Amino acid sequence: MIKIKNVIKRTGAIVPFTPERITNAIYRAAVEVGGRDRKTAEELTRLVIEILESNPDPDYTPHIEEIQDVVEKVLIETGHARVAKAYILYRDERARHRRQKEAQVARPSENIPWAKIWHVLDWAVDHRLNTVDGLNFRIRTGELSQVITESEAAYIVDIENAVKSILARRDELKMVIITGPSSSGKTTTTIRVGEKLKQAGMKLVAVNLDNYFFDLEFHPKDEFGDYDFETPQALDLELINQHLRQLIAGEEVSIPYYDFKIGHRIPDQTRLRLNKDEVILIDSLHGLFPAMTKGIDDAIKFKLYLEPLLQMKGNDGEYIHWTDIRLIRRMLRDAAHRAYDPRQTLEHWHYVRTSEMRNIIPNINTADAIINSAMPYELAIYAARMKTEFQKWAMEYRDNPLREDAYNRADRVAKLLSWITPVTDDSLVPTDSVVREFIGGSSLKYE
Repeated sequence: MIKIKNVIKRTGAIVPFTPERITNAIYRAAVEVGGRDRKTAEELTRLVIEILESNPDPDYTPHIEEIQDVVEKVLIETGHARVAKAYILYRDERARHRRQKEAQVARPSENIPWAKIWHVLDWAVDHRLNTVDGLNFRIRTGELSQVITESEAAYIVDIENAVKSILARRDELKMVIITGPSSSGKTTTTIRVGEKLKQAGMKLVAVNLDNYFFDLEFHPKDEFGDYDFETPQALDLELINQHLRQLIAGEEVSIPYYDFKIGHRIPDQTRLRLNKDEVILIDSLHGLFPAMTKGIDDAIKFKLYLEPLLQMKGNDGEYIHWTDIRLIRRMLRDAAHRAYDPRQTLEHWHYVRTSEMRNIIPNINTADAIINSAMPYELAIYAARMKTEFQKWAMEYRDNPLREDAYNRADRVAKLLSWITPVTDDSLVPTDSVVREFIGGSSLKYE
């Protein structure tokens, strides 16, 4: 029987002690270096608990930092050096992030595509869409149709510019990668870019990297039963890299199939070989992650990154968070197409964001082109559909220290949507819009 009942968080909040959190942290570090032995993680957790419970104080309540110190000690002393290094590096990274946030460091980030952002901001100012008040005014004065037309036109220009850049290198390319964080609009953009490239005579062969997921039993899972599919290590990166290099070399490969219903990967299901004039087309969350295309010359790759780079200030004078737009998008899409409760999406989002900050954002500036997938008008549609839900979640999570991240996001989005004039009729949204990927009604065929 475990004697420790509670843990002190960094905020000072006291929460129940759950050994599964230690196991998950160790297992995640192991997964990052290629290990997938959960039983070993559980055994190491028991050693950590034994050390913590050796404290003679009967009312001992450990601090989270103290627990992490013990985890490091156990990993090192039991010979798990590579796992210890991954754990220490991640812990140090999170500590630096907290310090910067607390100090409100105002230096420009090297991971942000500033030139593209300034272009988007300039467009927003010209169209009176750089503030929530501006958007509301144009909706109230009957200009919603124009706002939609202008927004869609800007997205199409971005697509056309990206296609021109790809075609300029068509003789050397063997791979086009369309990537971006969750719910950035990769599926719609891949279809539309692919159509234009085919019209220009390029022969594309799509490779679905979702088939390379590890079996569900090998994914990290938290104490709430939530699996983390968001990390690049959820994919068999070694096999992906091997198959891509073989395809580029003209060799035949046997692509697996992943059955999401049972969480199991079935090997050698589809044989594939590229003809000399064919180019691989990939739509992947982790397309910029170095290990995925390691050893493949950048000269034969075109990496297209997309993000809803909305440049609009709310009533508080702060720019709207791109991640909040994508959160709402994913909620709507998951509810419509995957029978997934939006509340689960909110509770899972900290995994999404953590992986983005570690594995996607640091690689943005390796992209060859960037597309802005934000539609300023989409906020008005989301306000009509989701405002009440976010207000409810903000109230429910307010005093729950175990759901602090969910509360902060729900509260922030609830305020944002309360500022925006809602639009209940989405009939003006084009059927091939990136927004349709999330609200439904698309004329595009999503496979």
